Amino acid sequence: MGFADRSYEDGSRETGRSFGGGPFAAVLTPWVKRLLVAHFSIYLVMALGLVPPETMVDLFGFSAASILTRPWGVLTYMFVHGGFMHVLFNMLAVFFFGPPLERAMGGRAFLRYYLICGAGAALTSILLIQFIGTPIVIGASGAVFGVMLAFAWRWPDAPIYLWAILPVKAKYLVGILGLGSLWATMQAGRNGNGVAHWAHLGGRITGIVYLRYGDAIAARWNRLHGTRRASGVSGVSHSIGVRGHSKRKGSKPGGDDLDEVDRILDKIREQGMDALSSRERTFLDTMSRKYRSAPDQTA
Repeated sequence: MGFADRSYEDGSRETGRSFGGGPFAAVLTPWVKRLLVAHFSIYLVMALGLVPPETMVDLFGFSAASILTRPWGVLTYMFVHGGFMHVLFNMLAVFFFGPPLERAMGGRAFLRYYLICGAGAALTSILLIQFIGTPIVIGASGAVFGVMLAFAWRWPDAPIYLWAILPVKAKYLVGILGLGSLWATMQAGRNGNGVAHWAHLGGRITGIVYLRYGDAIAARWNRLHGTRRASGVSGVSHSIGVRGHSKRKGSKPGGDDLDEVDRILDKIREQGMDALSSRERTFLDTMSRKYRSAPDQTA
């Protein structure tokens, strides 16, 4: 069962808000805050000349030609931007779309998804070497497109207020942006400059594969390696807000359960107890009873 096939008891609480504006979007979650700080800090290092921009791009940008000598570029490239407007628009999208997504997925799963979409966007350029050559790719646009996709996947009918006036459903906005990126890619490809747009599409495609097939990939991995924890590979179980709970009576909460407890406690700290759904309240009660009744297994 994929991301879009699950039911959510707490979905109405968030989809009733107006994303893209209003106080809800401005409530920063831990990993969104860290990503914003990291991206803007690196931009300031470049803008102030503390490190020459050319050096940053050369060392931390991604190029298919240098993947063997500088493999870290697959991840670091997304933290290097070519200008203020480049980083500003990317981080505005993270600011608006990231917090509700992190609350739904959990912090570590959100970060993992963000980085995987960014890496997938970079690796797309390897598949297109014969068409685009081997230029250096920078910027978080691929990861950001993945975040926007996941938001629309989770809350397709959530209203996004453009310019704080015009409401557009998330699924339509993301669809329009996707078509626009595809058209720009085709146009730029004719001029030999389609790299950035291909990265956008690469992030989107990676997000689709991750959200739709992540559970199946994790299950297959578990069967091959004899492990039971699905989230260790894909994290999709976290992103849909449904965890597998141990049915063995008297057992202590597992890693997945503890991650869910952390997510709920973060939500209480940010929004208060009244923000919890009935499912989340029941889950906390269950975990509390399970932990109290579990035998001490420490050596």
